[in-house]
Amino acid sequence: MKKVAVVFADGCEEIEGLSVVDVLRRLNIKTEMVGLTSQQIMGDHQILLTCDKVLDDSLLDYDLVAFPGGKIGAENLRDHKGLEKLMVTRYEAGKWNAAMCAAPIAFAHYGLLNGADYTCYPGFDEQTKQVAPTGKFKETITVTDHKNKIITSRGPATAWAYAYAIAEALGVETKQLQQGMLYNYLADNIQTSL
Repeated sequence: MKKVAVVFADGCEEIEGLSVVDVLRRLNIKTEMVGLTSQQIMGDHQILLTCDKVLDDSLLDYDLVAFPGGKIGAENLRDHKGLEKLMVTRYEAGKWNAAMCAAPIAFAHYGLLNGADYTCYPGFDEQTKQVAPTGKFKETITVTDHKNKIITSRGPATAWAYAYAIAEALGVETKQLQQGMLYNYLADNIQTSL
């Protein structure tokens, strides 16, 4: 069974992290919420999150590690030296890693975006381009770089697309769930509701 960790830091975008946990658990992918510094994490919109565990070396054992965004949360992920070391080790071992919204700034800081295709929240590409100038920024909803095993996405509204991209990278079929969650309906009809 595939195993995913979603790392939550104080100031994270709650919807971006919880959407991944929700979608992956619906797909029967073992998904754990990992608190960066404690089991209790306060999200950017003052939603208190209770994680399954606190960050430790077991992060190396997951098939994929995902970061939600949020400016403050992303900065907390970026600046945590222990997390940086674990993520670099994962990258060097050829494991999948994912970051969305502002969180690619952490990946850029760790060196994970060098030569990689990626996206991020509008405006944060200014930071990523400075830190990782060989990275190739795209303006698509999600970007899956199979060579570097990096998945990225843009922001809160793209959280489900991000979660489905994560599952698909792990070889899990998502079409039935996309239909069941009305994701396809949304994609086909969103213009009429705007």
